[in-house]
Amino acid sequence: RGRKLNLRRMSVIALRVPLMARSPHIRPFIRFPVPARPGSRVFRTVLAALWLGAACAPVDGPPIAGDPVPDVQAVTLDGDAMALSDLRGQVVLVNLWATWCAPCRFETPFLQSLYDEYRERGFEIVGISVDDAGFEDVVREFTGEYGVTYTILHDPEMRSMDAFHAIGLPATYLVGRDGTIRFVRVGPVSEEDREFFDVLEAALG
Repeated sequence: RGRKLNLRRMSVIALRVPLMARSPHIRPFIRFPVPARPGSRVFRTVLAALWLGAACAPVDGPPIAGDPVPDVQAVTLDGDAMALSDLRGQVVLVNLWATWCAPCRFETPFLQSLYDEYRERGFEIVGISVDDAGFEDVVREFTGEYGVTYTILHDPEMRSMDAFHAIGLPATYLVGRDGTIRFVRVGPVSEEDREFFDVLEAALG
């Protein structure tokens, strides 16, 4: 399915920037991809960070399969408002990402190949970029470089990450036609993910 990506040996995420660190002078230095190799010290550190993030999360916690998708609203790169509820009736893959997120770069060609293969069956992808305000041209350059033709929204205030309680990027949510989340993945999805394809096929019917 499109370009083959070998992500088995390096499962990575980019950890979320704390909301208190809003300064554009600070944030570039604390956004970084984290190698997550089982048994490594970094892997244990990432697990500790995820555990602490979960412990400090709101009581309702992040959405899981079976939950209704949050009705996130953001704007296109042309400034038009859009809500996820506008796509009710279609199978939607919501992907939270950013241009500074290294694993997002690995994942993007795969997402585009998914869109090309399944869009005629009522499948949509909404990529929500959490890049800073004023970085619209950077996002446009990224999508042009990777030939992205699915919907891209811009959410510089990270409201989408708040709505999904996401603590890392990329974060992916597959939503059924009824607005129910069917699949959740924090970290890149790849063509080798059999569970994802099984859920996708079932959702498309």
